[in-house]
Order: sequence, then C-alpha cells, then structure tokens
Amino acid sequence: MSEDQFESLNEKADNLIALCAEMKRENQKLKADTNSLQDQRRQLLEKNKQAKSKLESILVQLKAMDQS
Repeated sequence: MSEDQFESLNEKADNLIALCAEMKRENQKLKADTNSLQDQRRQLLEKNKQAKSKLESILVQLKAMDQS
C-alpha cells in the first residue's frame, strides 16, 4: 500500500468517525426532543381530562337547576 493510499484511507476513516459522532449527537437530541414531546402530550391529555370532568360537572349542575 502506497503512502498516498494510506493517507486517503486514514482521511476516510477520520471522516467516518466524525460522521458517527455527529449522528450520535443528533440521535441524542432527537431522543430528548421525543421525551419532551411525550411529556407535553401527557400533560395535555391530563388537562383535557380535567376540563372534560369540569364540563360534565357543570352540565349536571345545569340539568339539576333546570329541573328545579
């Protein structure tokens, strides 16, 4: 193997290592974003559940007032 071929191979290996590191960072960020979005979704579902419960309670009260 000539010196030029060895240098070319070495450069390609370095580029691959850098690409892998970049992809690892991006993957970690995407996982963090996914976790954050899942937490937000859980919070919104809980707020929706609470709002639905309040609305049902108000409707029951209104029906009771209407029947009085």
